[in-house]
Amino acid sequence: MNADYELVPRLTNQNLARLGDDDVAHWRQLREQFTGFLLQYKFAIDEVLTKVNILRDEFAHLHSENPIEHVKSRLKSPESLLDKIERKGIAPDFDSIRAEITDIAGVRITCSFVSDIEQVYRALLRQDDLTVLQVKDYVHQPKPNGYRSLHMIVSVPVFLSSGTVPVTVEIQIRTIAMDFWASLEHKIYYKYRHDVPEQIRRQLHESAQTATELDELMADLHQQVHGLDDAETIDDPDLFHSHPRDSHAANSTETPGLPLHNHLINRLAHLRDRYGQDAT
Repeated sequence: MNADYELVPRLTNQNLARLGDDDVAHWRQLREQFTGFLLQYKFAIDEVLTKVNILRDEFAHLHSENPIEHVKSRLKSPESLLDKIERKGIAPDFDSIRAEITDIAGVRITCSFVSDIEQVYRALLRQDDLTVLQVKDYVHQPKPNGYRSLHMIVSVPVFLSSGTVPVTVEIQIRTIAMDFWASLEHKIYYKYRHDVPEQIRRQLHESAQTATELDELMADLHQQVHGLDDAETIDDPDLFHSHPRDSHAANSTETPGLPLHNHLINRLAHLRDRYGQDAT
């Protein structure tokens, strides 16, 4: 490409006309493809949210208890996606991005009790059009910093006018206590730009243990109130590692960064220029 991508932030419809015809066509093609790529993940989130909302309504109306307290979704912004591509040295073509980055689309399900995590997990496994690609059990094997949650990487079909596209979505299932701790930890690391003082890191780890103890105490109280026979408990840590091959509090997901700003298209074009790739 012959365009001067250092002028990208100032690129407008007026000075776009100064570029050569090939560069303009290439630039517009890249904008269309990048937008379509992000929209696929937005649609995948909507598909998952629909499934979760149906489960939530079913539990609320047909079962004695509803294990789903809150549902949130997040689509990685174009800026964050480009940052991750550069940071990890991923080739900036859409096939490579799709294969290497699995958290572009995310859905978080918050439950009251640890036993609810299993219940929601099992319900999602029964969805015929969800393909479970990977399960990361940080409930039974917390991260070194104390983080606990269940992560499911799933593939969901998105039905477009041009055909069906499988899209990866990361589903996180955690308790309210786990979510509170993770939210606080994220804010602290953001404030310190990941250079957190040792004392605060130690206190964070201790608070993670406190959150675990709170989960155990609340589960015990729940069993006392509802009876051991009715309470479901997770007594099989391997459950989250054995799943079938194929297996909404919110109504929709906002699409941050769309329509795409010119400087983002040109940033991607500059990355591709460095890799010697075309807009395909």
